[in-house]
Amino acid sequence: MAAMAEGAGEPELVSIPATPRGLSTPEGLSTPPVRRGGAATSGAGTPVRRVVEGLRGYLEDVGHLTRLNPQDAWLPITESRSGNARYAAFHSLNAGLGFQALLIPLAFPALGWSWGIISLTVAYFWQLYTLWILVKLHEAVPGRRYNRYVELAQAAFGEKLGVWLALFPTIYLSAGTATALILVGGETMKLFYQIVCGPLCLPSPISTVEWYLVFTSLSVILSQLPNLNSIAGVSLIGGATAIMYCTMSWVLSVSQQRPSTVSYEPAKYTSFGSSLFSTMNALGIIAFAFRGHNLALEIQATMPSTFKHPAHVPMWRGAKAAYLLIAMCIFPVAIGGYWAYGNMIPPGGILTALYVFHSHDISRGLLAATFLLVVFNCLSSFQIYSMPVFDSFEAYYTSRTNRPCSVWVRSGFRVFYGFISLFIGIALPFLSSLAGLLGGLTLPVTFAYPCFMWICIKKPEKFSFSWYLNWGLALLGTAFSVASSVGGVWSIVNTGMKLKFFKPN
Repeated sequence: MAAMAEGAGEPELVSIPATPRGLSTPEGLSTPPVRRGGAATSGAGTPVRRVVEGLRGYLEDVGHLTRLNPQDAWLPITESRSGNARYAAFHSLNAGLGFQALLIPLAFPALGWSWGIISLTVAYFWQLYTLWILVKLHEAVPGRRYNRYVELAQAAFGEKLGVWLALFPTIYLSAGTATALILVGGETMKLFYQIVCGPLCLPSPISTVEWYLVFTSLSVILSQLPNLNSIAGVSLIGGATAIMYCTMSWVLSVSQQRPSTVSYEPAKYTSFGSSLFSTMNALGIIAFAFRGHNLALEIQATMPSTFKHPAHVPMWRGAKAAYLLIAMCIFPVAIGGYWAYGNMIPPGGILTALYVFHSHDISRGLLAATFLLVVFNCLSSFQIYSMPVFDSFEAYYTSRTNRPCSVWVRSGFRVFYGFISLFIGIALPFLSSLAGLLGGLTLPVTFAYPCFMWICIKKPEKFSFSWYLNWGLALLGTAFSVASSVGGVWSIVNTGMKLKFFKPN
């Protein structure tokens, strides 16, 4: 914010208007200081004084101190700044709630009722706090907006260390999630087809790989929307469908008779090591259910921001609404799913359990509708998780050519990305076995890095409550990441991993 000098001999900084839409991202450049004195201070009623005061009021109302950066006007994340709290809620809900929520009941057999609910509650409020940190740090430096997670990491940890720490996790969370969405979406489309057709479609004339291709083609067509603000409606559909299929999953599960052999006794293990790693794996499942922090800064970058109306206000308002809805989905899924299936819940989560145990008890129409909602959600989530990758492609192109991407170049990037994600999913199906290891490496993005960033940028007073809180959470999140990664390695060693190329399940 503009600095108002105290005293006649000290300078005062005057801000310049916010970047016009389609020009650039506000960044920090200082303007030459304007010294008080002379005619400007001779009296409040002088014409010059009135002009200065009027101009100052206008500038403070309009915008931040900026440095024009034309490249930002060409990139899909920052080219449109017409976002608002509703858009923030749509994007945050779409990014934060997805198929991972259906897996939460898998954590309860190892943790039991009490520790399962406690762990889920702690994780929810922990990630909500780190999300608040990211929202506040978006404009931590007056006149400077950190529009991407890696940019904020560089500001906090340094240019090189920030890239090393944040680049791989954010790429994995975007590109890796997109590949997972293709696989989940394609398999769900196949199940939907089988449910609708019934016995007439067995065996299915369309293979699983062909369903992957169908899903990827639909995703690529939808990805032609130009920028992050333009997919707000898509995010609304994605969030709404996620709420609906999460609700239908647990409602249909608890409304049916439970399996006769259902048990809620915590699993017993032959060794302390097995018990420890299974517990860490269960905590990892809960942690992985909370996603979207790698997109928080990008969502906030789509909003206009001024001194009097900073972007963090509508962003936090939208995020709170979204995460309230997320809580209303994940807690019933976790509790209802474990109550309905206990230790018998299959690896695919509550939706798979619903299909396995109650496919003959529930009408085909309800089952088909539930699976169709999952497909719509996967298509919508693909768009928002792919947007940072599209942004990176276009940033490289515009930095080399010094001109914006044409429609054909932009379309080509998105088609290439969609089908290269499909190729990776088909060629390397064993990557799912590495999910525990790779997922552990990405946990700091949600649970540790934001706390370290707050300490580095805000520099809270030593031994204050904020200092203790952020250091404690940051170190605990880092330890949790290391433990989850070790647990992923143990799982690979314990169960083995078959390197099958081009042979998806």
